[in-house]
Amino acid sequence: MATVLIAEDDEPVRAFVRRALEIDGHVVTEARDGAEALEILEERKGAFDLLLTDIRMPLMDGIALALAAAPQFPDLVILLMTGYADQRERAHGLEALVHDVVTKPFTLADIRAKVTEALAAGPKRPG
Repeated sequence: MATVLIAEDDEPVRAFVRRALEIDGHVVTEARDGAEALEILEERKGAFDLLLTDIRMPLMDGIALALAAAPQFPDLVILLMTGYADQRERAHGLEALVHDVVTKPFTLADIRAKVTEALAAGPKRPG
């Protein structure tokens, strides 16, 4: 069981991912955008095992969130999600910080497998 923070502006997707992860016994906290997710991370002093964030969101996107969170919380595993090919391309320079990019749409089994794989791999260590 892990503690997971989901940052996703699309409520149905956020609820779907939450249910998928709760099936595996993970404790899930939700944020509606990157700014809210960063606030939660800071309030809880990074007390999460995994940050699962959409790339394209209002206020603060997932890439900005990853860039802000990774140096502050080096033990945090970061997994990005996107339904846009151009957004996936934006994540290419982040291999040192981000475990992977999950392409939407995904199935319940897909997201559960990607989260399990990311948690097993552990956090990325820059440099």
